[in-house]
Amino acid sequence: MSRSTAFALLLTCLLITPSTNAIWPFPPKRFSGNSLLHAGTMNVETDGRVVAFGDFNGDQFLDLITLGSDDQTFTVYLWNHDDYRFVHAGAFRHPQRVYNVVPGDFTQDGRLDILVVSQSPSSNELDVQVYVALPEGGFNLNPITGPRSARPQPIPMDINGDLKIDLFGVTPSSPSTFKVWQNAWNASETTGPIFTLVDPKLEGAQCTISDPHFNAAVDFNGDCLADIFLVCDEQGSNGYKYFQIWVNNKDAGFSLAQLGRFPKGFQSVTFNDVDRDGTMDMVFVTCDSVSSTTGVGSDCALNIAYNKQLPLCSSTTAPSVKNGKRICRPPTNLCTADDDFRYNLNEGSDNPDYVKVPISTIFPASSTTSKSLSLLVNDVTHKPPLPIPLKFGDANQDGFPDILAILVSGSGSSIQKTPYLAYSVPCHKGVPGCDNDGNGRRGWDVLKKGGEVLRGIKDARGIAFVDMDEDGTLDVMVQRTGEQGEGNVLFVQNNFYYDAFFLKAIVLNGACGSGLCTAPNGSFRYHPFGVSYSGATYKYTVLDTSGRRSAAEVAQLPQTAYQSLLTPYAYFGLGRTNNYIENLFVGSTKHTPEHYINMEGVIPNSKVVIIPAGSDDGMWKRELYLRPGEWIVWVTVSVVGAMIILAILVGVMHLNEKREDELERRRASHHINFDAL
Repeated sequence: MSRSTAFALLLTCLLITPSTNAIWPFPPKRFSGNSLLHAGTMNVETDGRVVAFGDFNGDQFLDLITLGSDDQTFTVYLWNHDDYRFVHAGAFRHPQRVYNVVPGDFTQDGRLDILVVSQSPSSNELDVQVYVALPEGGFNLNPITGPRSARPQPIPMDINGDLKIDLFGVTPSSPSTFKVWQNAWNASETTGPIFTLVDPKLEGAQCTISDPHFNAAVDFNGDCLADIFLVCDEQGSNGYKYFQIWVNNKDAGFSLAQLGRFPKGFQSVTFNDVDRDGTMDMVFVTCDSVSSTTGVGSDCALNIAYNKQLPLCSSTTAPSVKNGKRICRPPTNLCTADDDFRYNLNEGSDNPDYVKVPISTIFPASSTTSKSLSLLVNDVTHKPPLPIPLKFGDANQDGFPDILAILVSGSGSSIQKTPYLAYSVPCHKGVPGCDNDGNGRRGWDVLKKGGEVLRGIKDARGIAFVDMDEDGTLDVMVQRTGEQGEGNVLFVQNNFYYDAFFLKAIVLNGACGSGLCTAPNGSFRYHPFGVSYSGATYKYTVLDTSGRRSAAEVAQLPQTAYQSLLTPYAYFGLGRTNNYIENLFVGSTKHTPEHYINMEGVIPNSKVVIIPAGSDDGMWKRELYLRPGEWIVWVTVSVVGAMIILAILVGVMHLNEKREDELERRRASHHINFDAL
């Protein structure tokens, strides 16, 4: 047998042998298909619901807590990167009925504790208790009890600028007077109180907080310092609600900067930079009516109130001040306060900063549905009903937040509740959210091709964006009633290919300023990666492929009440860019002259961990983690291959040069110098 015949036979055997994949150096893709894919329960087996996200073991992977159908039993699931699923890590039972869970490092030790808001013996009061995390893992099952709250749930926020998580709300004894549960934890006295009630420094008239409410810690005036947003009841107005915005003045307290009345039928409000201009816009839902038995709203509309604020300067050299007045924000100084910011909720053609879009135009009825789709506003399977605000997240990484909502079709026993995803798209004619001529800031386009897995769900009762395995794409978690017999939780893998970049960021609470925490007995050290807090702010500028600069703003954990299910990190798409992130401004809640930092040249497709300085003169710490993508292997192969080819070329050229030198030397040695004769 000749060598060529033997080689051909060997190659044929390799091609037909089933174990060929064993010699292929790259693992097969976990998911295939350019679409949203059914990922199952990911081992989260519960008869209840997921109530909170958090990184409980500090491995930088998102974990979760479920609450059983008895509304008392907690189960902690930790993400296992190698097995690509959640793993049951333990369970315990709370003595009262649970209404809300807020993970946070309330003891400032670098571990994630659990704040539980539950029913107290009095129907008009809520118990506030904290399960303290143990350094070696798990929780101390003897919770520390704090002062009780009135029915409107308190929200966590750093009120006094010490980076410790406080609570803001009202007490049963004074439901119309704001109170602060100031963090009073002393690590050396573990039996002491965790909160003490104090009066906040407020300059302005207070209000009666709604129940449910959508209070938030968000930067509204653009100084990268979280302010307070409150939803209030308007007395004697037949159900009208209004909002208050309290601007953070650091040690001087908070001042009432704006209040405004919501339109009739207000249901929920969230905050996003809808038009990517570097300011936080207000997005809320209104409905003509809501069924108390099904939680379904009729004739609902999406309302966007754009934040009228200082724009971004056209270039780094453009003047930002004219006639002694600031007219724009330079890209190198985005955290400039604008005390004249405004939200205008007056509907009309003369107000370009307010847009109202019927939900039925964004999510039209399908060919199989005769009636228009309605919006699920409340989850009535929980007592009391849980509000279901629209979920926003940049699912396609283009830099603009997309909408995730639950739409309802049918009636009576045949009611179907289905999640839908609508992408934010540029305005043109015929796009919902734009006017008849196609003008406007942003429109909405429902995902059709590739979204079949969502349309197959008929028993949804809650939704959330979540990044499974921290791979840089926003996936979807759907809470279900179980009526379809497929479990109470479903994860949907976002497997679309996007020719764009992302960035993830998390600001920690300053615990263990060195970046490593030491256990009380000194036996081991650990990273405080899971201890994010409400109130951090991100602003960034980026250049697209055409060289056009844009700015965007993202908030970290702005809302936490009523099982809001927001992730502890901030995720933002960057769109298509061929450059680094120009400027990334990261704001904390510290009451220091410089409460923010500017990071230049941040690499896209990475995760940034920011640890604020623990003292006034301390240094902020920044850590950047690159997520290896599937393309890394191919880039490595290409680089190695190119290096080998270049090495061969250099070697051949070197040998040729050496041979030419030798020939020239020989010719010179045989040359006769006739002048010397």
